[in-house]
Amino acid sequence: MTSTSEPKRLTTRDIREMRARGESVAVLTAYDFVTAALLDEVGVDILLVGDSLGNVVLGYDTTVPVTLDDMLRHTAAVVRGSSHALVVCDLPFGETTGPEVALSAAVRALKETGCQAVKLEGGIHAALTIQRLTREGIAVMAHVGLMPQHVNQIGGYSKQGKTPDAAQRIHEDALAVQEAGAFCVVIEAVSANVASDITAKLSIPTIGIGSGEGCSGQVLVINDLIGLGVRPAPSFAKARADVAGLIRAAAAEYVRDVRGG
Repeated sequence: MTSTSEPKRLTTRDIREMRARGESVAVLTAYDFVTAALLDEVGVDILLVGDSLGNVVLGYDTTVPVTLDDMLRHTAAVVRGSSHALVVCDLPFGETTGPEVALSAAVRALKETGCQAVKLEGGIHAALTIQRLTREGIAVMAHVGLMPQHVNQIGGYSKQGKTPDAAQRIHEDALAVQEAGAFCVVIEAVSANVASDITAKLSIPTIGIGSGEGCSGQVLVINDLIGLGVRPAPSFAKARADVAGLIRAAAAEYVRDVRGG
């Protein structure tokens, strides 16, 4: 009698070892069961359930209105749809205001969804929170550079690290989250040379988004990748399909058929 084993889900150790081998880490966002299953099938390494679901799924202008319950519901669906990728749950705005607040949210995320890690925005000021979570055995993906949850403070979305002082602050943020115990760090909308320099100085993987090709891996919002949206995608995101066009065409044909009897 032969036995079949469940596919092995990647771990944070696997992701760190990919960096050590010089192998790039492929990360995509996912927000539902079906999308997670399709992305898992083709070998995506990390499925990030980002609070970007506020923009591309729930229709908000920013990520600020997204709740922890929103994140838990969608993360649980992604976990159910995957068996290979490491699944990361983004902690939304208001859930990382202090180490104990973040710990409570992260514990709920792991216990209620089955995800393997959480993500939170912030550099030096988030270090104590990251330390608190990792001390309790919770894997943390950090996030520096452009931080969408801070959009109201910074006044919009723009490239970061364009001056020497700004670049130095991002360097310090990245080193701080590594020292605090993050297993990897997202670097968003940072000048390519700055992101490349940071990657060279860190030992943990860096995951770039709009930050050039010098990072250890890349992440994109799945809707931007497949052309599924009604709002303009970021300039750095290359759509590799036109799913919105396919949906429009199929639905229009259906409407014509129904009205035509």
